[in-house]
Amino acid sequence: MRNNVRDKKFNRRSGLVIMGRLLKLIRNLLPVIALAVLFGVLGYLSMTAIPTLAMQALLKFLQEQGKLSNANFCFKFANVNSILGLMVIVAVLRGFLHYAEQYCNHYIAFKILALIRHRVFIALRRLCPAKLEVKERGNLISVLTSDIELLEVFYAHTISPIAICIIVCTALIVFFAYYHWSIALLALLAYLFVGVVVPLVNSKLGNKVGVAFREQMSDMDSFVLESLRGIEDIMMLGYGEKQAAKLSEESNSLKGQASKLTKYSAWQKTLTLISIFLASCGNLLLTINLYQRGSLGVDGIAITSITLMSSFAPTIALANLSNSLNLTFASGERVLSLLDEQAVVDEVEGEIETETFENMLVDAVSFSYGPKAVLTNYTLNILPKQIIGIYGPSGCGKSTFLKLLMRFWDVKTGAIYLNKRDLREYPTSNLRKTESYISQDTQLFKGTIRENIAIAKMDASLDEIESAAKKAAIHDFIMSLSKGYDTELEELGAGLSGGQRQRIGLARAFLHDSELILLDEPTSNLDALNEGLILKKLKEEAKTKTIVLVSHRESTLRIADKVVNCGKA
Repeated sequence: MRNNVRDKKFNRRSGLVIMGRLLKLIRNLLPVIALAVLFGVLGYLSMTAIPTLAMQALLKFLQEQGKLSNANFCFKFANVNSILGLMVIVAVLRGFLHYAEQYCNHYIAFKILALIRHRVFIALRRLCPAKLEVKERGNLISVLTSDIELLEVFYAHTISPIAICIIVCTALIVFFAYYHWSIALLALLAYLFVGVVVPLVNSKLGNKVGVAFREQMSDMDSFVLESLRGIEDIMMLGYGEKQAAKLSEESNSLKGQASKLTKYSAWQKTLTLISIFLASCGNLLLTINLYQRGSLGVDGIAITSITLMSSFAPTIALANLSNSLNLTFASGERVLSLLDEQAVVDEVEGEIETETFENMLVDAVSFSYGPKAVLTNYTLNILPKQIIGIYGPSGCGKSTFLKLLMRFWDVKTGAIYLNKRDLREYPTSNLRKTESYISQDTQLFKGTIRENIAIAKMDASLDEIESAAKKAAIHDFIMSLSKGYDTELEELGAGLSGGQRQRIGLARAFLHDSELILLDEPTSNLDALNEGLILKKLKEEAKTKTIVLVSHRESTLRIADKVVNCGKA
């Protein structure tokens, strides 16, 4: 398997710690939670009361027929019809109360899920773009979708059920104590075993499996995503059977983890049912013994037995939760890890007055990805209104150099200065206004061409967008489309050639209108004609702007005022 469950060496949070962190998010919704608990308590008590009232009615009927005497009723002055009428009312109320409880729980859940998604996207903005260089995108997609969605189980089916179970069980224990303290003690032990011991043991057994399942699901997402993106190459190179074999391997591994979770679920449900059966049998034997000793009447045997058997719904709900919580806590761990992750680069807050670009000095900079050195003691002074060409073999750090100028990462040693100010102290908002960066792969979004170009300047007029498109030699192509700039693009710009996508990216850079333009292989996908048009426009832009140009093409580098070898400047 590709990552083999990722063998991560860090201390995972316990279930209680994860619960504590997730609970902190619902402070503002405590009134709604209180309502959910109230409706839930009344609902479960109503559900338990229905068979109890039925038994009360039966005993009352037997008493009225003279077949039962000395019965100790909760409704001593009610007749059979009154008790049956009350039972019907309670049954109807049970339906309304259950609906109200679920409504409150899901209101809380989806409100919180929206908040968590918002916080996760804020975290990604803080962590990116460096995050996307090292993190599988399929894994991030899994966190943003299925992991967050699984937290719905915690917020909708865990918080209030725990409180409901405690309150309902306490009320029922008091009810049993009305008949005899030993029955109440038996009920307490049964509730604790089913509602606490069983889910804790099941959670302990299934926790690692739940984590492994979520990790492998993320691996599957990443694998499928990269397979779909590379489907043309896979088919062209005849790699389909091997890729299918890998998919089968991933699926079988995932199936193995799912089977383990299913076994734990079956074990939990079996143990729960056996426990309830034994508790009911134990109560029957206990009450018969109390009856023989004269401590309990026949009505006590019947009512406590039927009430105990029908009272386990809240504890069963808790016991069953342990199955879903194994996955939920694994998802919670992954979401919280993302929220807690430290950014490679911290944004510099604040803003300075708009200033003219004077120079950018790269002073004895070294940088590495882990143990692999990319740049070593690199120095370069970038002056205004120049075109700086950068060349070098693949892997020498050309693209990394541009990303360092954008401060996607901080340098390991040395420093980069913009207008004599260390980049690590330069306000991020000002830095983004000063620089434009076009990477080798232009990312296009689902939407119109106009919207895709306007990302560089959200309030841009159509005239400004068209002017930028003309500079990027893409205007004529856009106008040849039936809807022009309002043409809807497919996902990732499918249907456009690499050169067309690249020119839309260049149009963004021209529209952004920054004083320093950083271009990574801007003409790699262009034919000679379009390359010539683009280079002519770049030369014109250099009259008022500074351009740093990375390219392998000699024809592209000819427009540079200065050409430097990456790593040897």
